[in-house]
Amino acid sequence: MDFLSADEWAVVALSLKVSGVAIMLVLPVSFAIAWVLERTRLPGKIFLDALVHLPLVLPPVVTGWGLLLLFGNNGPAGRFLADMLGITLMFRWTGAALAAGVMALPLMVRAIRLSLEGIDQRFEVAARTLGASRWKTFRSITLPLAMPGVLAALVLGFARSIGEFGATITFVSNVPEETRTLPLAIYTALQVPGGESTVTRLALVSIALSLAALVASEWLVRRGRQGESGHVL
Repeated sequence: MDFLSADEWAVVALSLKVSGVAIMLVLPVSFAIAWVLERTRLPGKIFLDALVHLPLVLPPVVTGWGLLLLFGNNGPAGRFLADMLGITLMFRWTGAALAAGVMALPLMVRAIRLSLEGIDQRFEVAARTLGASRWKTFRSITLPLAMPGVLAALVLGFARSIGEFGATITFVSNVPEETRTLPLAIYTALQVPGGESTVTRLALVSIALSLAALVASEWLVRRGRQGESGHVL
């Protein structure tokens, strides 16, 4: 007998799709923000840092409300996407991915920023001195050295997005087979008499996915530190 029913497997598959799309969309944004915060002297950088980390301290419902104002059918970004690109986020899994990505962004930015901070910039200076362009230096020196942090950001972002609840249910509601990810399915099962077995199964899956992501993140961080300790200029 299968551990999960067909409907429960569908919930797991939807959660993996939402989380996967969320972190892949947010990754380049996270790297760009981490680069600006770590490698530039942008005026007011402290306010950008605070804005990026705001979802960590705000109630997720407030973040979802903000997304609703911006990306809802009557929001400026929502109207633009609908009129210009034909994209609607409300009550769609794509909206759930947006909410999950926004909630994962602070953790991803922090992981990448710490990785960039740990890079010995003498390697980059040496490459530039030897005639390498900025892009070649970034591609051949900076990015490989930052890769453990980038991968750690991916798995941390995945762990955060797989457990996202408050912003998602506020922004795109709890629609079966569309926005009902693992946390929302667990919440729904809790409201149904006799749903304890469903809650237990889905909770175990959530714990397993999150634990695997955290273990992978820690392993990547340690591997990155070992790699840095082995570099000699």
